[in-house]
Amino acid sequence: MSEFVSKSLCVLGRQPTLSLAELESLYGAQHVKPCLPHAALLNIAASEINFKRLGGTLKVAQLFSVLPSSDWESAYQYLAQNIPKHLQNVPEGKFTLGVSAYGLDVSLKEFNAGLLSLKKIIRASGRSVRIVPNKALELNAAQVLHNSLTKRGAWELLLVRDGKQIYLAQTYFVQDIEAYAARDQARPKRDARVGMLPPKLAQIIINLAVGQIERTAGSIQRTDNKSQTPDVQRYTLRVLDPFCGTGVILQEALLMGYHVIGTDIDPRMVEYSKTNIKWLVEKYPQIEGHVVIEQADATAYQWPRFSVLASEVYLGRPLASWPTPEKLREIINDVNTIIKKFLENLAPQLKAGQQVCLAVPAWRSNVIGLTYHIKHLPLLDTLTDMGYNRVDLVHVKNDDLVYFREDQIVARELLILEFRG
Repeated sequence: MSEFVSKSLCVLGRQPTLSLAELESLYGAQHVKPCLPHAALLNIAASEINFKRLGGTLKVAQLFSVLPSSDWESAYQYLAQNIPKHLQNVPEGKFTLGVSAYGLDVSLKEFNAGLLSLKKIIRASGRSVRIVPNKALELNAAQVLHNSLTKRGAWELLLVRDGKQIYLAQTYFVQDIEAYAARDQARPKRDARVGMLPPKLAQIIINLAVGQIERTAGSIQRTDNKSQTPDVQRYTLRVLDPFCGTGVILQEALLMGYHVIGTDIDPRMVEYSKTNIKWLVEKYPQIEGHVVIEQADATAYQWPRFSVLASEVYLGRPLASWPTPEKLREIINDVNTIIKKFLENLAPQLKAGQQVCLAVPAWRSNVIGLTYHIKHLPLLDTLTDMGYNRVDLVHVKNDDLVYFREDQIVARELLILEFRG
């Protein structure tokens, strides 16, 4: 195996295991190297990463150097010596600088004091400069976007501690939180009773489903991401969502450039999906993917030909409080029966090696110590009997592929399955 040469750094999202799994699925384990719990290195240049399709990565930065120490004072001295030199390559005019520190042992007061000292040093070199004040050691996406720190004449520098060294990188892309909100909250049809699948999680589910087939075909598209609207490439892959609900996975798959097939047993959800997809195409007229949305029972339907399956299946009834043991057993049995029938119906329609990514329910109990106990679907123990193998990742354990919010009882467990044939 060739030596891993780090070229870019990714700051991972709230649940970094999901973010890391997404990167591994799309780019391959050999091209990804975890560092901090919330960061990963890639041996791919930042400019070559199709950032808009990544639901789990907050920032992508071009790696500049590795500092052979892990303390803030050493990092500060390096910045003080080198920023004025590199500013010679920045267009004249007012320069804006933001700095984020990940994993450094430094107080916010000391950190901001160092940034003020940097400001004086930069001004002494003859440049007008504005420093973005830190409310925490890390600037959030909103601050980076608001201060245009990825544009010409501005930098966000990342200091990421990894053991006894610090990675220094410049942010190239940052997650566009306004764009996500616009295609989530502004959708004409939403229904909290069937669950509100976040677009970011939908992207992760799709990427976990298509990653292997895209890498095998060598067709993962990279882009300079200069456009403010999603970059749509011409693909032939058809993404199936047999529990399409209000159409979030269909929406995100279309924005990635895929054709989509969606079905749902509830005619109201079918109409919701159709309305939302029509709205999406009007909002992003460059979308060219084919769309098929029909009413169908996923436990008995014969779908038209599809390439991969990505879906959030039936999650069971929503819960505001922890149910009694008897009620929970009833809920789990109902959901388990439906999903098992679906997988049995699906199996004859798959080819050997074809992949599936499903978000299935898991139930988080009350806190035990500092962790939650999670109850899984019983069918996870019988997947091989139905012809499915759970795909193992290199950098992430399957047990860690669980999406949740702290106030939720019903979590989503991501299953990456491969049909044996």
